[in-house]
Amino acid sequence: MRKLQSQGVHHITLVGAGRQTSIDFWEGVLGMPFIFEQPNLDKASESHLYFDPGDGRLITVFTDESRTPVKRRTPTDIGCVHHIAFSVSRVTFLQAVARLDERGIKHSGVKDRGFMDSIYFEDPLGLLIELASYRFEPPAGFTHADVLMEAHKIRVARGDYNIAELHLADAIEALVERSRETLSESRVPKNPY
Repeated sequence: MRKLQSQGVHHITLVGAGRQTSIDFWEGVLGMPFIFEQPNLDKASESHLYFDPGDGRLITVFTDESRTPVKRRTPTDIGCVHHIAFSVSRVTFLQAVARLDERGIKHSGVKDRGFMDSIYFEDPLGLLIELASYRFEPPAGFTHADVLMEAHKIRVARGDYNIAELHLADAIEALVERSRETLSESRVPKNPY
């Protein structure tokens, strides 16, 4: 038996209401360019809108002009989507509260997640959206996932409850040490002052 190895998220498709509601939210609030539209090839009465979330992948929405937005939290039963998180730059994240407030969008305020900061709010149809901003940049040649896996190992070895900034800094140092050679005899911390 062999795995079906994934190489990233290709797209996420949501069920929307009318076309303009989706365009106004995905592009007008979250800045995702509306890149193309075609019929839903499995249901001719629906349109299929495609948005670029910033990494060249896709968020798509099935729309139907006969559906109107009903603002209620989407189900969070077993098997349902709890929320979708989008990465934003640190500078955008620092302005997110004010930008949501100016639109009158109710939100969670900033949530400390140890390795990142988050803000939660609902889209016009009740889907929970998270804006997430990492507190670190991975070293060259590594991904955020590489750093988080290393930070997890460090956290578990120390018996700490969750990943914190100390674990991230130590993980980045460990990854750099393992991947970059040095001519020094010792890489232990020193105080030259």
